[in-house]
Amino acid sequence: MLHNETVRKYVRFILLFCGALLMLYPLLWMTASSFKPEETIFKNLSLFTNKFTLENYKIGWLSNGMTTFTTYFKNSILISTLCVIGNVISCSLAAYAFARLDFKFKPLFFALMMVTMMVPQHATIVPQYVYFTKLSLNNSIIPLILPKFLATDGFFIFLIVQFIRGLPRELDEAAVIDGCDRYTIFTRVLLPLCKPALISTVIFTFIWSWNDFFTQVIYLREAPKYTVTLGLRMFIDATAKSAYGAMFSMSTLSLVPVVILFIIFQKYLVEGIATTGIKG
Repeated sequence: MLHNETVRKYVRFILLFCGALLMLYPLLWMTASSFKPEETIFKNLSLFTNKFTLENYKIGWLSNGMTTFTTYFKNSILISTLCVIGNVISCSLAAYAFARLDFKFKPLFFALMMVTMMVPQHATIVPQYVYFTKLSLNNSIIPLILPKFLATDGFFIFLIVQFIRGLPRELDEAAVIDGCDRYTIFTRVLLPLCKPALISTVIFTFIWSWNDFFTQVIYLREAPKYTVTLGLRMFIDATAKSAYGAMFSMSTLSLVPVVILFIIFQKYLVEGIATTGIKG
């Protein structure tokens, strides 16, 4: 019996390993190709090469005229960081109101908030663009950041609401007895306990902002304001030769911040998703 269980365990492990390898192969191939001479990238689809070179990284980092990838990385980090700050502040405040405060039409407002999660971004981008155009804010990072400070991401509001609902209300009552007001209860009692949900918000917001292309290509028009995703597009030219080696090298570097963030906060990410998913 024990022998059969051991065999099943190893078979399951092998199947999972093969599945993971199959899913990761394109990423591994891209990374390996970034170290190959460009003329051999599509001739050899293996992960190994006899000619190892760093020339693609040099060309990719410096090949965009006066604007290098240093500028693109700085812009992406700035935008992603501000989006994280905006979402954490605004979504946590909105979630606290829905989870703990009693106000008129609360169920209706909560239902409307949930409905916004079903509205595709493409349905709202046109009125947003017109609005920001009238305010003369296009070709700046403000249209990318401002909505985050207005609690427009219903997913994160719902995530934090579910977490706060799982915290005992006795904590609030004890804080009131100690003389705490609503703001103090939120900042000093509930917010520290919401760390897993907040870190999940940080990770997803950073990744989505870092990888965003659709919104950025609409609002950013000048190369010095471009982000990494827009910079990568410049390597593809339908009318001329595309620099795939340089694009693969810069794509590999663009993954580094996301991977580092995920590795650092992986424990809290799993905890936040698991706990918020079972609390009603």
